[in-house]
Amino acid sequence: MKLLRYGPLGKEKPGIIDEEGNIRSLSDIVSDISGATLSSDNLKRLRALDLSSLPIVDANVRLGACVGNVGKFLCIGLNYADHAAESGMTIPDEPEVFTKATSAISGPNDDIIKPRNSDKLDWEVELAIVIGKHTSYVSEEDAHKYIAGYCVCNDVSERTFQLEKGSQWDKGKGCDTFGPIGPWLVTSDEIKYPNNLSMWLEVNGKTFQNGNTKTMVFKPEYIVSYLSQFMSLQPGDIISTGTPPGVGLGQNPPLYLNPGDKIKLGIEGLGNQQQVVISHS
Repeated sequence: MKLLRYGPLGKEKPGIIDEEGNIRSLSDIVSDISGATLSSDNLKRLRALDLSSLPIVDANVRLGACVGNVGKFLCIGLNYADHAAESGMTIPDEPEVFTKATSAISGPNDDIIKPRNSDKLDWEVELAIVIGKHTSYVSEEDAHKYIAGYCVCNDVSERTFQLEKGSQWDKGKGCDTFGPIGPWLVTSDEIKYPNNLSMWLEVNGKTFQNGNTKTMVFKPEYIVSYLSQFMSLQPGDIISTGTPPGVGLGQNPPLYLNPGDKIKLGIEGLGNQQQVVISHS
C-alpha cells in the first residue's frame, strides 16, 4: 500500500493511492497516518478495503509528510562508502547516529527555507525506514517484522552548521524544512528488496546523485537492530539511512543551494519529491 497525508500544513488528512494512481480519502477509516495506524492489524484492515468505494481527492492537493506525529527522527551518517570518501571521512566501524529535530519534517514538495547565516546548504537523497511496532533489543534476523514501510527523505543539511560549529551534527540537520518525507509511506510488503533500490537527485535539471541502496555499508535490518540496543523504537519513528555520493559538499569545487534552486529526487518504488529553495523571511 501507498499511504499518505494531504491538505494544508497542520491539517493533513489520511489517504491511500489506488491502482489507478488516484488519492482516496481514509478520513472515515483512520484519524491519521501515524504510529497508531501502523500496527499489523490496522495495516491488514486497510489492505482489505475496497478502495473504489472511498472518495477521490483532488490530485492537485498539497501532500504533507507521509507520517504524522513522529516521535523520533533518527539518521545514519556516512553509510555509503563512496559518500564517505567524497566527504573526506572514514567509513565508521559502527553506524554513525544523529538526530533531526521533528520540527524539521515537511511535505515532499514544500519549499526548503535557507536559514539565516547559511552559506553551505546541501542535499541528500535517502531511504527512510518507518517503524511499525515497539522495538527493543531485536535481532537483525527479526528486524524486518518491525518495519512498517519505507519512504523517500531529503536529508537537507547546512554544512557550516554541521561541521564548523563544534562536533554536533544535529545543528546542521534539524533546521525547519530540513526533513521532507514522502510522498508516500510504502508498506514493506510492496518493497521486496529494500537493499536494491535505485535512487537519484537533481538540482536545476542536472543529476548529481545516481546511486543504489545496495551500496549501503549497514543495511536497514542491521540499522533497526543496532538502534534497538540503545533505545526503544516506537511506531511511527523514522530512520533515514544515509546517502550515496553526489552531494554538494563532494563537488569540485563544492556547490551549495541558493534561493531559487529547484531540487528533484526519488527512489525506485517510493515516488518522487521536488522542492524550491527560498530565503528565510
